[in-house]
Amino acid sequence: MSDYIKQETITEEVLRRAVVSRFDFEQLVIVPLVAVALALLVGGIVMLATGVAPEAIGRSYMALFTGSMGSLYAISETLTAAAPLILAGLGLALGFRAGLFNIGAEGQIAVGGMVALVVGFSFPGLPLFVHLPLALLGGALGGAAWASIAGWLRAATGAHEVITTIMLNLTSYQLVDYLLRNPPVQRPDRSDPVSKSVLESAQLPQLLDWIDPALRLHAGIILAILAVVFVYWLLFRTTIGFEFRAAGLNPAAARYAGMRSGLIIVAVMALSGALAGLAGANQVVGVLGRATPNFSGGIGFDAIALALLGRSHPMGVLLAGLLFGALQAGGREMQALAGVSLDLIGIVQALIIIFIAAPMLVRALIPRMLRRAAR
Repeated sequence: MSDYIKQETITEEVLRRAVVSRFDFEQLVIVPLVAVALALLVGGIVMLATGVAPEAIGRSYMALFTGSMGSLYAISETLTAAAPLILAGLGLALGFRAGLFNIGAEGQIAVGGMVALVVGFSFPGLPLFVHLPLALLGGALGGAAWASIAGWLRAATGAHEVITTIMLNLTSYQLVDYLLRNPPVQRPDRSDPVSKSVLESAQLPQLLDWIDPALRLHAGIILAILAVVFVYWLLFRTTIGFEFRAAGLNPAAARYAGMRSGLIIVAVMALSGALAGLAGANQVVGVLGRATPNFSGGIGFDAIALALLGRSHPMGVLLAGLLFGALQAGGREMQALAGVSLDLIGIVQALIIIFIAAPMLVRALIPRMLRRAAR
């Protein structure tokens, strides 16, 4: 029992440090930028230590920049990669705000994506303005239902959401694999786990194909921005958002004030899962057009780091999502042009998170950049 209480205390402390109550320019913009610079510096030292020539390091970082922001195609790839990360990160940030460590976004993405897929290849003949919203709604409901299981278990039995969401992640992998190997989901002419294709009427519209068909940016980025606005409004402009934040800051005081903690837990987990499910739908009806095993690509796990990086603030999550999208898009260019392993991007991301998690270290290293004017 004492170990459980200790784990609860540690979790609460982690979540407290992962949240800011307002848009703090220093914490959400300056510190991340300095952290990125320090991470790139340490990443260069790591490359030197592994035998990469100094000129290759320069080429790789130039490729990182050009691959993420150096052209219209690069910007398109950055925004395409950022959209699902922002959606999933918002869901996790919402949970963190309410004191819930939901790390099950990967499973919620998988289930939400599968529901969106089934809706997407069904109902031929529906117009786009009906079929696409149905597919997105299906993805949100699928993710919400999957996350609500962990919420209900926490509210009804006290089962910690970290454990239950991990188990639900593992279960979702098996569920997706099973569905992809059986009709009516599996493509009829395939024996491997590949789904039917989403109908054109359920696909997110491409935004830049009129310029170049190779530009993959789709309306999912608009959906992600709308989700940022919605979560900001929900958290800071509504009564239920206040209850979410109050429950996260001081659960005992929230209960004393008459807030129904069990209902709040289930509602937060459902909304968190709905946003992650939208991220899954984004991938299926916006990028892939079908589903295969592991179609989520680890987005749910990256979203944990993203929500922490953004300090669980909607604007912070948006900026962190753009950063991670740029790292993903630029990382592919690094591998292609500079011959540097794609694993380096994972190292850089990890270093960024380390520096972000230790803002006092960043301030100590770069004091003048972060010193506030005493006026």
